[in-house]
Amino acid sequence: MSEMILQAENICFSYEEDGRRALDNVNLSIKRGSKVAFMGANGSGKSTFFLCLNGIHRPDSGTLYLNGKPFDYSKKGLLDIRRRVGIVFQDPDNQLFSASVSQEISFGILNLGVPEGRAKEEVDGVIERLTITPFRDKPTHALSGGQKKQVSIADILVMHPDVIILDEPASALDPKHTRIVNELVNQLSQEGITILMATHDIDYACAWADEIVLMHDGNVLKQGTPAEVCRDTDALEKTNLEEPMAVRIYRKLCAKGVLGPAEDMPVSMKELEQSIDKIGKDRKSE
Repeated sequence: MSEMILQAENICFSYEEDGRRALDNVNLSIKRGSKVAFMGANGSGKSTFFLCLNGIHRPDSGTLYLNGKPFDYSKKGLLDIRRRVGIVFQDPDNQLFSASVSQEISFGILNLGVPEGRAKEEVDGVIERLTITPFRDKPTHALSGGQKKQVSIADILVMHPDVIILDEPASALDPKHTRIVNELVNQLSQEGITILMATHDIDYACAWADEIVLMHDGNVLKQGTPAEVCRDTDALEKTNLEEPMAVRIYRKLCAKGVLGPAEDMPVSMKELEQSIDKIGKDRKSE
């Protein structure tokens, strides 16, 4: 089995209304089981690329691969893509349409041809896991924003995807539901699901992601580990991103002589704390 679960080769896509390329020769590879943060200004191509990965958009040119095989755009092939590559939209109202929560979560798995009895067991299981039992029979339009986001994730999770795409999952959520969603994302990653996430929060991305992809004008400007991306100040500036808070504090501590320049620059607060703790231990041992 290929180490790469998703690959894009020279992907181009244009919206008919203006002819401008929303994606312009995108090339990248996503490792199986990885956590990848997609970052860039609004209009950089993140959401369009996600819609291509889920089969909602078909590229004008280029090839997408899932598990080493080119995307199959037949009806059967698209069903398989959307089962394996699930997408949670930034605005849940663009995803939810059924009369009740339980019917909403049932729709996708029944559409795959899963027998009704087994589908009910799967739906009950995911409802319990995401702690949405208290509102399982409510109309989806009556839910809060955080509850809608949980149901949107349940929609995808019930189909046991290989890849879950989250487009700005914390958008418009209160702190409680942001924490719930983040904890769930971490659980899914630990289970081996590949997670792709669009976010504008570079501090969160550096602490969470295995890799960061910076997108600019419909193309991949930079792909690498958080440390590799954060060292490229030109790329950060082009994508309207500031350095993470940990890097800014680290630079100030270096300027004051508290820390010395390190080859492995800390890019998350956890890494910065480890660097400071190491200095304390080294001084105690002197």
